[in-house]
Amino acid sequence: MDARAFASDLAKDLIELRRDIHRHPEVGLDLPLTQRRVLRELQGLGLEITRGKALSSITAVLRGGAPGRPHSQAPVVLLRADMDALAVQEENDLEYASEIPGAMHACGHDLHTSMLVGAARTLAAHRHELAGDVVFMFQPGEELHDGAALMVAEGVLDAAGRRADAAYALHVFTGHGQLGSFSTRAETIMSAADTLKVTVIGRGGHSSAPYRAIDPVPLAAEMVLALQSFTTRRFDVFDPVVIGIGAISGGDLDAPNAIPERVRFNASVRSWSTAARERFHNEVGPLLAGIAGGHRAQVEVEVLPGYPATITDPAETEFTARTIAKHFGAQRFTRLKNPLSCSEDFSRVLAEVPGSFIVLSAPDAVAGQGEPADNHSAKVRFSESVLTDGAALYAQLAADRLAELAGGTTALDLSIPAPSLEKAVR
Repeated sequence: MDARAFASDLAKDLIELRRDIHRHPEVGLDLPLTQRRVLRELQGLGLEITRGKALSSITAVLRGGAPGRPHSQAPVVLLRADMDALAVQEENDLEYASEIPGAMHACGHDLHTSMLVGAARTLAAHRHELAGDVVFMFQPGEELHDGAALMVAEGVLDAAGRRADAAYALHVFTGHGQLGSFSTRAETIMSAADTLKVTVIGRGGHSSAPYRAIDPVPLAAEMVLALQSFTTRRFDVFDPVVIGIGAISGGDLDAPNAIPERVRFNASVRSWSTAARERFHNEVGPLLAGIAGGHRAQVEVEVLPGYPATITDPAETEFTARTIAKHFGAQRFTRLKNPLSCSEDFSRVLAEVPGSFIVLSAPDAVAGQGEPADNHSAKVRFSESVLTDGAALYAQLAADRLAELAGGTTALDLSIPAPSLEKAVR
């Protein structure tokens, strides 16, 4: 295989695919345009393809055909890319900016999808050298819709006929290291994310006679402050819980002389261990009930479980680090000292299959505008120079891990020279 010629062709195709997906972002679990586009890219690769039922997912299985492949119980590696966008109105002047009002690929999932397509092309072209099978998991609904849980329920982990032995995903960020650097860590790499919903129920009345009412407004304010003390005084600083009040409402702005019956507020709750998460779930209700009871009010407290913490397997993470250092150079890899405070539903996969999660730095700073915008910003831009590196890493992880799992001493070298990081395609 002429690696350089192949890489050149791949870079052009992946940039075109990424830009097409970026122009047509879709939010949530139903992504018909994106699904059709990806299916078109996978045509002719000899994959066993299944579409999701509860969501517009794609599960594609590649059967390896290496001479040393086990006749039964061949190893299986799963690679995941998320495909959904965010409900954000893009504020970039890119020629391929979103054409869908109120939707934008502000978290780089268009890059992930394109990278996984590139990995599928690469591995399919070398299937005769693969010591096992690869499952490509193209997932909708990562952004708050728990698409991974639905795909797991529909059997993605067993799509090859047996449970996957290892699973990997990567994610682009604009704020973690130099352009093109990879990073990860063993154990917890991302937080759990839950939602707290509180309704304070008092008794309405006239603001001139608050003693005849039960005012829920100051009670809600007292609860908000109490939650800040609760999370900093009841939880270990090295095993924290972080709470952010995202919305609060009550009363009527046009009736400032009326005490409302109810005040509602919602909060995002982040934690990094099962113990801290469970303690918060168990103790927040009694805390707020005590405050309400002391003022003759009532309170309804609901904790809605979201994504669990994303916990990588130490052995798989060490394998990932070795793979990056071997094929991209040790200078391209760093170990994250601390977990990230964002959350991921790839945690659903890693709860069932050992694997790892990789951060790929892809900032595309605009000249004269200082630091690049962060993920989820309406102004965020990602460098397309990382597309071939991402595709190469996906493919390399699968090929090398299959070789190890099958007991082989060598692994397929799928190193793909990326375009110069200083000459990113605009």
